[in-house]
Amino acid sequence: MEGLAVNRQALVRRGRRLEYFTIAWNSLEGIVGVVAGITAGSISLVGFGVDSFIEVISGSALLWRMSVDAEEHQRERVEQITLRIVGTCFLALAAYVGYEAIRNLIGQKPPEHSLAGIVLACAALIVMPVLSRAKRRVGTQLKSAAMKADAKQADFCMYLSAILLGGLILNAVVNLWWADPISALVMVPIIAKEGVEGLRGDPCCD
Repeated sequence: MEGLAVNRQALVRRGRRLEYFTIAWNSLEGIVGVVAGITAGSISLVGFGVDSFIEVISGSALLWRMSVDAEEHQRERVEQITLRIVGTCFLALAAYVGYEAIRNLIGQKPPEHSLAGIVLACAALIVMPVLSRAKRRVGTQLKSAAMKADAKQADFCMYLSAILLGGLILNAVVNLWWADPISALVMVPIIAKEGVEGLRGDPCCD
């Protein structure tokens, strides 16, 4: 039993390190995404940046969950609260991105080209799969639904990165201005699905 407790403590420490990295990475990703998106007038890039800040909230909530890991009676309650916090944030983001994308399409508002956005999306496509695998392993070993849901969010970020990259490249290479708001609209149901599952307390990755 003592060996199992020591092993669990090691897993919790690893989980904390992963969440510290998540917070640092997504803080940088969020700042670059929002600033570059506002500068270029790209709603998909702004949405991606705001999503990164939501993942900072998720990472912070997971650190809270790790802090009570030793108190078995509190784990389930904290897991559910964590999932609902993140779910609410995702639904708010889906509403914002959908509204702005439709407004830009109707107003035919073309975004500027964004090299910073393209570099950011490429970097996320490299980092997120690695981070997701590491979190999923720890979540499985700890039997933590919240940690596994957080791993799913890293996958989700990777999907958004691919959608974002496609829209930015189409706009930059062939001047398809509508590719950006269309990319944003493609993101909306994906973001909303994550939000609904979070509010239901569904880890989506058992």
